[in-house]
Amino acid sequence: MQALDKQPVTTLKGVGPRSAERLASIGIETVEDVLFHLPLRYQDRTRVTPIGSGRHGDHLVINARVDKAQVHYGRRRSLLVQVSDGTGRMLLRFFHFSNSQKNGFSKGVRISCFGEVRRGPNSLELIHPEYRLLSEDHEFEVEESLTPIYATTEGMQQQSWRDLTDKALALMDAGGALRELLPESLLPATTAISLADAIHTLHRPPPHTAVRQIEAGEHPAQQRLVCEELIGHQLSLLKLRQQQKSQNSFRISHAGKLAAGLYHQIPFQLTSAQQRVLQEIDTDLQQKHPMQRLIQGDVGSGKTIVAAFAALQAIEAGYQVAVMAPTELLAEQHRKNFETWLQPLGIQQAWLTSRLKGKKREAVLEQVISGEAQIVIGTHALFQKDVIFKRLALVIVDEQHRFGVHQRLALREKGNSGGKVPHQLIMTATPIPRTLAMTAYADLDLSVIDELPPGRSPVKTVLVSDQRRDEIIDRVALACSRGRQAYWVCTLIEESESLQAQAAEETANQLSEELEGIRVGLVHGRLKAEQKELVMSAFKAGEIDLLVATTVIEVGVDVPNASLMIIENPERLGLAQLHQLRGRVGRGEQQSHCALLYKSPLGETAKQRLAVMRDTTDGFEIARKDLEIRGPGEVLGTRQTGEMEFRVADVVRDQKLLPQVQQMAQQILDKHPQAAEALIARWVGHREKYGAV
Repeated sequence: MQALDKQPVTTLKGVGPRSAERLASIGIETVEDVLFHLPLRYQDRTRVTPIGSGRHGDHLVINARVDKAQVHYGRRRSLLVQVSDGTGRMLLRFFHFSNSQKNGFSKGVRISCFGEVRRGPNSLELIHPEYRLLSEDHEFEVEESLTPIYATTEGMQQQSWRDLTDKALALMDAGGALRELLPESLLPATTAISLADAIHTLHRPPPHTAVRQIEAGEHPAQQRLVCEELIGHQLSLLKLRQQQKSQNSFRISHAGKLAAGLYHQIPFQLTSAQQRVLQEIDTDLQQKHPMQRLIQGDVGSGKTIVAAFAALQAIEAGYQVAVMAPTELLAEQHRKNFETWLQPLGIQQAWLTSRLKGKKREAVLEQVISGEAQIVIGTHALFQKDVIFKRLALVIVDEQHRFGVHQRLALREKGNSGGKVPHQLIMTATPIPRTLAMTAYADLDLSVIDELPPGRSPVKTVLVSDQRRDEIIDRVALACSRGRQAYWVCTLIEESESLQAQAAEETANQLSEELEGIRVGLVHGRLKAEQKELVMSAFKAGEIDLLVATTVIEVGVDVPNASLMIIENPERLGLAQLHQLRGRVGRGEQQSHCALLYKSPLGETAKQRLAVMRDTTDGFEIARKDLEIRGPGEVLGTRQTGEMEFRVADVVRDQKLLPQVQQMAQQILDKHPQAAEALIARWVGHREKYGAV
């Protein structure tokens, strides 16, 4: 029989062109793809639970008789069906029902239901349960295996997925070849179970399977696939690294005149960590293949000055440099920093954002294409079609995970000149735990600036209930009266910028009334760039004492005199974002403070997260905790790009496997290149091209 990865999904009975199109939209084109579309979770319908034993939140099967059914006219019309089984009574509630459905629930009818138990006004309820009405002679039946729940797409119900996977499993059991791709010599002892058995077990776990073990990802069938999936991802990144090493780039030697000029000009010494990273960049730029280096550095560790020195090396050799930031606010901050450092050295700088229009834009584009602009700083506007560089040799990307993959790829393509691609220097202030960095960025060289500049003292953080808001306002008044400045950050769970702006405006008005004599400024995402610029400049110049802001100030704002930050509703933000916000204070020499003004009462997870913020200012420790709580896709910001979408693996849970996985991936790439290709195709597929940035 033909291998299952070669059989189109239409091989399965009942899958016509329309269904095939739906499945293709989520990457399912072959029978093997169906088998690797694994359940997200499971429901236990293998046993019946007496109604009297049901508890709120349980998912259970009950077998009962109908006592009565009636339509209730409240805020919403609903059909209420009361059932009992001798151990207790329960209510079934339906909001969408037909007359024939209602008439089917006649008194005494036997019924089998499955659903989630909820507390109702007078008794426990099942809302819209799945149910079957049974005749007197019909036996109550339960499922023979745990019921899988699949990720789905429009037009595909859970029952459709069960039918589809039943057919694919039957084909596999009838001798359809599911190729074992891991070389036999490398199959580790932990995955002694065969691939076919693992797939079968995960789609249809037998009744004795421990649901908790599966939920924890510890079942041998899962670990068999986890190992293979991690190897597939690792291989794709190693292969990309190979490809990158085979590309040509610009060899940039280090003359050092401009760098010496910058050293004499800056009023501080570089830390030993910064000097070490600069040495690594210098070595990279002198190679004939493109640098692909990720610089990780905590908030305030001085990544930007390192990028400036790297830019000077390329500029001195006669090339252009592009600096890309995810927001205008951060791009503006870079523009000012680079202007301060590079203008005295005679470097021509250009500034490009989507707000630049007409003649001004044309003039900047002319400077870029002629090569007059030696360094071009901007947002995603840098990779619009009409932006053409003369000799782009270095691309510096800040907070790279905030960009879509295609955008970064487009900017790299812009520098493709005479078969040479530009070097890439990527910066992030979101520290990524080493385990995750090794997995997510195996195609990049990693540099860590693990030292803060001298004179910086860690920010002291306190958790304060919003019931003590008045005390916090008094604290702000005291700090401002002593000549210090403060931030008051408003957060809203809604994504709407207009609602965030409105909340910030109301807070600013209220604080202006309560803080007599204190100059209050306001900045939010709805302000025009020029207005935002004016407010930020006034704050930096000390003309504003208290800046009320939304999270637009998360990155890039540097005001050394600001020593107090209040963050309202911090429980609504991720740890990485809170750490970034807190990094706006503590940039001067005086002791700085951050108050997390939370809304009572806090849930357990929120308490745990805010306690992390109170107890440490170490960005790497915070990132490790963030990873445990939120998962890799959220921490890396790659959820939208598909880079880290694992089907069974979890890099936090399965990190113990990573050293072994890295060794095996390298061996497969060296000795079994065909198996490497097949593993990448199975687990990564079309997403492999994303790594090419």
